[in-house]
Amino acid sequence: MLNGNTTTLDAASTEYQFCTVWGNETEGAFYHLGNTLLWLGYMGGSGAYGALYIFGCLAPAFLCHAVWGWRLLCGSLPVVVWSSLLGALCLLQLAHLLYQLHRNWLPGEEFRNLYSGVYLPLGVPVSIFKEVSAACDSQVLSLGEEEAYALEGKTVIDRLSFLLSGRIRVSLEGQFLHYIFPYQFLDSPEWESLKPTEEGNFQVTLTAETDCRYISWRRRKLYLLLSRDRYIARLFSVMLGSDIADKLYSLNDKLFARSNVRLDIRLPSLYHVLAPPSADPGSAQQISHSFNSSLGLLEGNADSPAVHDLPRPRSLDMERLFGEDSSSLILEDFADMTGSFMEYGSESNYLK
Repeated sequence: MLNGNTTTLDAASTEYQFCTVWGNETEGAFYHLGNTLLWLGYMGGSGAYGALYIFGCLAPAFLCHAVWGWRLLCGSLPVVVWSSLLGALCLLQLAHLLYQLHRNWLPGEEFRNLYSGVYLPLGVPVSIFKEVSAACDSQVLSLGEEEAYALEGKTVIDRLSFLLSGRIRVSLEGQFLHYIFPYQFLDSPEWESLKPTEEGNFQVTLTAETDCRYISWRRRKLYLLLSRDRYIARLFSVMLGSDIADKLYSLNDKLFARSNVRLDIRLPSLYHVLAPPSADPGSAQQISHSFNSSLGLLEGNADSPAVHDLPRPRSLDMERLFGEDSSSLILEDFADMTGSFMEYGSESNYLK
């Protein structure tokens, strides 16, 4: 039995011709090189660049194994085929990753920061952002220190701008109103105050306090984009509504009545409870009494006799009362807009 097995092994070894082309163990170097590349490849991280590193190491590793299998066993088909197939798949995946990176590449660091800081949290695809940036010709404009972006009553409202860096001071007749900070619109109230067919001038002055960088869309070109793409129209509606709300809140600390009563713009229908200013010294007490009565209404004191006896207020001189233009935007106006952000529970639902 033992002799029979020995005879069989001897016969098999005699029939099989071992490779004698490389006698200096060169094929072992390919084997170790391939395993080293595999080890380095599987140490890659996550994300697109991590995947690029992984497949960039795996592809040559499998090709080294294919060469090793071919030279060691003189054409062993399974080793060569599997290693070559895995190497080809890695090369295809590598090409796909490079194509995706090229497709999603944004020119300019400022546009990349804008996308990652504003549009990416909203779930906006890169392709949509490229359409938005193309509408402004992918150009970043500059404002020097103390250079005016718009002058009240003179500058025509013909564009919409978005601040990337710096700080803008907003004033009315020389009186400071509020600041505009990076990643805020410069002229969102003016944009919303006009219909597409209307024309108008700025009612405030916008001056750069520091060196500023911003992007700007021409009014007509942006309207064409919004009318063509519903998703982009909803996106701008969300961003403009949020920006105008932030500007209204920034004015909250500056709203005072003559009686030094602070008026909170977050109170609903504020203008329905204010009495008109007059030279009578008792007018301040009347404003304060009406304001406190409105607070009682909000707290459920609707049955109070004092509330029912309040006279219906007359029209107000809002410019004298608030120290700003009477045509300032009221946040409640957005509730009447068809398809406005007010009809949705969140930004993600609004963009769907």
